[in-house]
Amino acid sequence: MNKKKIFNDPVYGFVTISTELLFDLIEHPYFQRLRRIQQLGLTAFVYPGALHTRFHHALGAMHLMTLALRTLKDKGVKISAKEGEAALIAILLHDIGHGPLSHALETAIFHEVHHEHLSLYLMQKLNAEHEGRLDLAIRIFRGTYERPFFHQLVSSQLDMDRLDYLNRDSFYTGVQEGRPGADRLIKMLTVVDEKLVLEEKAVYSIENFLVSRRLMYWQVYLHKTVTSAEQMIIRIIQRARDLVRSGHEVPASPDLHFFLSKPVTITDFEQDATILQRFVQLDDTDVWSGVKMWVSHPDKVLSYMSRSILDRKLFKIILQTEPFDKEFKEGVVELIAEHFALSLEDAGQLMLSGRISNNAYDADGKDAIEVLTKRGHVVNVAEASDLPNIRALGQRVEKHYICYPKEIAG
Repeated sequence: MNKKKIFNDPVYGFVTISTELLFDLIEHPYFQRLRRIQQLGLTAFVYPGALHTRFHHALGAMHLMTLALRTLKDKGVKISAKEGEAALIAILLHDIGHGPLSHALETAIFHEVHHEHLSLYLMQKLNAEHEGRLDLAIRIFRGTYERPFFHQLVSSQLDMDRLDYLNRDSFYTGVQEGRPGADRLIKMLTVVDEKLVLEEKAVYSIENFLVSRRLMYWQVYLHKTVTSAEQMIIRIIQRARDLVRSGHEVPASPDLHFFLSKPVTITDFEQDATILQRFVQLDDTDVWSGVKMWVSHPDKVLSYMSRSILDRKLFKIILQTEPFDKEFKEGVVELIAEHFALSLEDAGQLMLSGRISNNAYDADGKDAIEVLTKRGHVVNVAEASDLPNIRALGQRVEKHYICYPKEIAG
């Protein structure tokens, strides 16, 4: 069987699967599940075209990794076939541990289990199935391989993951200003002392990348309406979870019901293999089928919120730079209780509050973007030439939000 397949990707054109092992990993049910998980969760409530999946993104990141490795080899960086394949595997599988609706449910159904933990755990399972052929890919993914630039290509402030999701998400949302200029950045990559750096002539491209990233966060990922929708779906799952754990009947797919019924930790995953098998059956369909059933649930909070999200009757959201006063929040809860004839405790479930924050670049972080000057020095891009903008982009911007049903907005 010919396993050197070609995908036609709307963002990059033809994407080639270069080795048989990569093909086998893509064919695996763990990876195929990513077809059923949307890359941007509920962002399509605002940008109707944003229906692409984690599957799309993983293949795109693999394609960019192929281009990056080719660029480095052309510049004389020694990369063996084994290292090249391992880097492609590491980026291909970097998101394999994502749960339904991407980031939205990480906190609602697990107890301190991050998708990075699950990605590593699934990679180790795949490694066992392939008799150790993923050993090097796992070392690259974890950052323990002695040539750190491979890990930087997978996970850093300028990695193939970020370059693809900015490219892809701007394409599917139609937010053209979010395109990061990935082609030029990749062409400017080089390696010094086994660390990834960019040539000095890339500084303006780096600035463009960071501006694109900041813009995408505020205009897409942290868009206020998207924030409202995501907080609603999180609260719906939390409400279903709390009802199940207090003995109420809540219909759900067997696998979703399992996670709603008990707090699962990473230790549980390690000690009970059946939990992982349940997790890899979960996708967006489980959540939406649950929400559709919960519309008719006797619990007023769960049924109201489920109906609201299905019909896109999203909660009003207010953003401000300062935290909301306790009195204001209590007043909102009282209005909800009065309007919906709920107890104050239940009414509190229909008020969502928290904060969102973003900095496009951590200039002082351990994986700061570094530039090779024409004189052969390696410096932090924030210190390179005349770009005070880059230091400014590192400033963290924080906003506080409160969401509540529009019916009480009067």
